[in-house]
Amino acid sequence: MVQYKWVALSNTTLGMLMASIDATIVLIAMPAIFRGISIDPFSSFQYLLWIMFGYSIVTATLLVTFGRLSDIYGRVKLYNLGFAIFTVGSILLSLTPSIGDAGAMELIVFRLVQGVGAAFIFSNSGAIITDAFPENERGKALGINQLAFLAGSLIGLVLGGVLAVFDWRLVFLVSVPVGIIGTVWSYWKLKEQHIVRKKQKMDVWGNISFGAGLTLILLGITYGLIPYGNSPMGWSNPWVISSLVSGAVLLVAFPFIESRVAEPMFKLDLFKNRMFATANIATFLSAISRGGVMIMLVVLLQGVWLPLHGFSYDSAPFWAGIFMIPMSIGIALTGPLSGWLSDKHGARVLATAGMIITGIAFLAFTLLPANFDYLPFAIILLVMGIGNGIFMSPNMASVMNSCPAEHRGAASGLRSTLQNCGQTISQAIFFAIIIISLNTTLPGALATAVASTGCPAQIAAAFSHTPASGALFAAFLGYNPIGTLLQAMGPTVTASLPQNTLNVLTGQTFFPNAIASPFMTALTQAFVIAAVLCFLAAVFSALRGKKYVYSENGSLENKTTKTTST
Repeated sequence: MVQYKWVALSNTTLGMLMASIDATIVLIAMPAIFRGISIDPFSSFQYLLWIMFGYSIVTATLLVTFGRLSDIYGRVKLYNLGFAIFTVGSILLSLTPSIGDAGAMELIVFRLVQGVGAAFIFSNSGAIITDAFPENERGKALGINQLAFLAGSLIGLVLGGVLAVFDWRLVFLVSVPVGIIGTVWSYWKLKEQHIVRKKQKMDVWGNISFGAGLTLILLGITYGLIPYGNSPMGWSNPWVISSLVSGAVLLVAFPFIESRVAEPMFKLDLFKNRMFATANIATFLSAISRGGVMIMLVVLLQGVWLPLHGFSYDSAPFWAGIFMIPMSIGIALTGPLSGWLSDKHGARVLATAGMIITGIAFLAFTLLPANFDYLPFAIILLVMGIGNGIFMSPNMASVMNSCPAEHRGAASGLRSTLQNCGQTISQAIFFAIIIISLNTTLPGALATAVASTGCPAQIAAAFSHTPASGALFAAFLGYNPIGTLLQAMGPTVTASLPQNTLNVLTGQTFFPNAIASPFMTALTQAFVIAAVLCFLAAVFSALRGKKYVYSENGSLENKTTKTTST
């Protein structure tokens, strides 16, 4: 008979894989989705952001609350509920009935439903595994679970491209049979392994201050990327400013509320433990370093490199996912192995080395030109995957081992919150860096490039008003931005151009060559910032100290190389 711990690991790993695939699957499938619901990429930047970020926002804001609820009412019970909700969200997405703005709004709402289910899965899978495995096997088990999370994020990029070729609805429908099987399996086989404390009360005010504060911050960051008035971005929008300020006030109030309630949402005393505190800070910094840059790499492939190498804009999203595969290979090679090693030797050396390797890989990207050879790019991706695989498993194991069993749900939720918030903030930061940089250089570069083809001065001048966000994300969505802009100018303008000039402008290489220099300048800045964040994460990883495992009597046992069962 299969031991229960392997049942718990296999089911939670399936849940993590499914939820993480759906976090990224829409990135590559977005061109097919937008065409399927008849949305214009130049006028729908807000929909693009919400379909991308909405899932992450709702997941991030609910994780700690759901983790605490699981400590009180049962981790398996709420994990099972999450699997069911996620499956319902997937079914609704695949059935989206409307087109245009209504269709986009339906997709956003159904993605939010998926996000609620994912929050239950993310907040409980680590705690369920920690409950099921003895401490000398947790690193290996959590390593496999984290491998599923990271690999799923990259598999989503490939799978989205493959399925979108046939029908955009398949992008969401593919999760349905997995969700049904996983839901039935979890309700049938998973069992509560911790003491359910139903007599404990929910910390209502703590939950409100944390959830509302985090929601306002993430919403403010999201809308800060949308043009406002004559500004290419929305940071001067009064709504954005008030959202960020209000969110910050609520989050600052959160620890004061927690210190004054009998049964807090989260036990802040856990942060007095150096292992717990430094590992969570390293999680947050690592997530900020990689979340947005990964999307920027996809944009680089789709908008610049693939068109320069003969790939059509229509096929670029699919091939971008294929060319990102080396990172998945790197994670698969090192994730479980590093978890197994951390069971024996602790997380400090492994997690620190993983972040240093990842930081070096980011710096290596700055050495590549826009029209790079693929082999060096693939090697750097592989090394980056190796670094992330080495870091994630030991780091997660040290977080879960350093907290008492009764708070593992909330601790797992907090770790997942920091990871998801870090990725969302990262996407906003690096989108902002790219858009701000491009808004100062791209319009002039486009106007000059258009003028060099022999276009009349008034047409070349029209391109100097091109919004960087619209042009960049048109390429990201599989459209030729120049062709789309010319269509927007009207048939009279197109008819006035010589055919040779029109062929040059709408060819595959004109836009990539025009955007290459300003885009690579902005991307280099993003890579350097990401490397610095990785090295800071390495510093905190090194500061975590020797191996600690929380014992049943409530004390922290200092372990160096060998642990005993608690």
